[in-house]
Amino acid sequence: MSMEGDEGNRDQSSREEWTLLFWTTLAVVVPVIITLWCSVQRSKRKIHMKDFFRKSKHGWHCTDLFNKPTYCCVCQQHILQGAFCDCCGVCADETCLRRADRSLVCKEIMAPSQTDGTLEHRWVRGNVPLCSVCAVCKEQCGNQPKLCDFRCVWCQTMVHDDCKPSLSDGERCELGEFRSLIIPPHYLHHVNKLRRRHPDEYSKLASACGRGWTPVLVLANTRSGNNMGEALLGEFRTILNPVQVFDLSELPPSKALQLCTLLPPGSVRVLVCGGDGTVGWVLDAIDTMKLKGQDQFIPRVMILPLGTGNDLSNSLGWGSGYAGEIPVEQVLRNVLEAEVVKMDRWKVQVASKGLYFRKPKVLSMNNYFSVGPDALMALNFHTHREKTPSFFSSRIINKAVYFMYGTKDCLVQECKDLDKRIELELDGERVALPSLEGIIVCNIGYWGGGCRLWEGMGDEPYPPTRLDDGLLEVVGVFGSFHCAQIQVKMANPVRLGQAHTVRLVLKTSRMPMQVDGEPWAQGPCTITITHKTQAFMLYHSTEQTDDDDESSTSEAESSAPHDSPKPAGPASPRA
Repeated sequence: MSMEGDEGNRDQSSREEWTLLFWTTLAVVVPVIITLWCSVQRSKRKIHMKDFFRKSKHGWHCTDLFNKPTYCCVCQQHILQGAFCDCCGVCADETCLRRADRSLVCKEIMAPSQTDGTLEHRWVRGNVPLCSVCAVCKEQCGNQPKLCDFRCVWCQTMVHDDCKPSLSDGERCELGEFRSLIIPPHYLHHVNKLRRRHPDEYSKLASACGRGWTPVLVLANTRSGNNMGEALLGEFRTILNPVQVFDLSELPPSKALQLCTLLPPGSVRVLVCGGDGTVGWVLDAIDTMKLKGQDQFIPRVMILPLGTGNDLSNSLGWGSGYAGEIPVEQVLRNVLEAEVVKMDRWKVQVASKGLYFRKPKVLSMNNYFSVGPDALMALNFHTHREKTPSFFSSRIINKAVYFMYGTKDCLVQECKDLDKRIELELDGERVALPSLEGIIVCNIGYWGGGCRLWEGMGDEPYPPTRLDDGLLEVVGVFGSFHCAQIQVKMANPVRLGQAHTVRLVLKTSRMPMQVDGEPWAQGPCTITITHKTQAFMLYHSTEQTDDDDESSTSEAESSAPHDSPKPAGPASPRA
């Protein structure tokens, strides 16, 4: 009896174990299967929606959660997820999306004007910005829990449902605060109708856009620095004509800038949203316009810094980095207030030793050229970013990685004895080099993510610099640790001199080099840096940049502040 009882207990225990194993396996496998199924369905839905968005006239973007109370413009129901158009602001849930696309018209980039030559308001109902005010009664709009009130997609005027008939200007739209920056749809309509496309004709059409019309083009690199470019594109499309806003990951600047040739000569301003590399890309495209004989259409360039270093932006007064601390409306106001200055651009010619039948590599330089430890850090950073680009999506992470490589070089010293491997000539005169690890040739005042390299600690007299003086500043550094000391104003660089032409001869071995943050490893060669051209930039003079301290007040009072640009015009002598 006891044996039969033991066998029964074992059978029961075995059944319980198998039951437990079955339910455990089910609990693990079923969620995995559901997750995989959802992933496949989401992928199919994404492909389907992408194809739909591509064919649509709206600029649709999907979101899993709206950041404010939102109502569908078709069914008028409250929605948490769905799609929105970043051009006109129409919102719809997924079930109403196709109906919204058919029945609700988006911003028209090109359309005829009214009989009196003016533009008509283009209203979108509901989902007005938070804390917006009615243009008629001056009370808050959009504060009811339903789809209510109207917003004009061109002038951004907000009005209550009941106040709309009482608008003082009726249906006439004046394009709002930024009328001098917006390309009206009727302007492009008239340009398209022109039989003879000539700059004089564009100037005549521009007279209907008001005095001081300076249209702006926005060129954004969505891959720069902290990946804010895509969100900024949507915000600028909301305020401007969508035809003025370009994503450089989809269209190169050489093609985007051709819109300048349809606008009055000398009137266009370009806002580049990206890092120093993106700015250089745009300036190269402008040089291409000059080669095509389009000099009269050359735009003025402003920078919204989204990159990691942003030294050129800092030198022009736009700060060391943009993280959304000011709204895009203030950015556009800065475009209106900025003054035009000239900036030197340089040609860097690299002729490899022994390769006489191969064309020298030619690069454009706006910021600086360097050989040594800072170029090595840039090369290591660039190599790892190419392998894992998703990891380098934050400006803080990028700077931390730079710091790690700088610390490593302090220990390894891969660039030591540079003075024995390289020869330096300034305006044809040989310069005796001390025991250095790096040489940096600067065109602008800032270097290394916000450091005034030529100035150093500021405790020694040094020749003044300008963006347009046709001179380069050449300095040496003793290593990565010396670079770090200069950045925190604990040491001065080795000032080797200023020159109109710089020539370096690398006699032996391979060395890391960089031009404006674009690094490479170079064997024996001759590098010649000569003046190339001047670019028209926009300078922001009302605010101090990140590294300005209390001495900036006295600098501003002097006749030649460090790295001060001058307004574009007749050449002035160096201070």
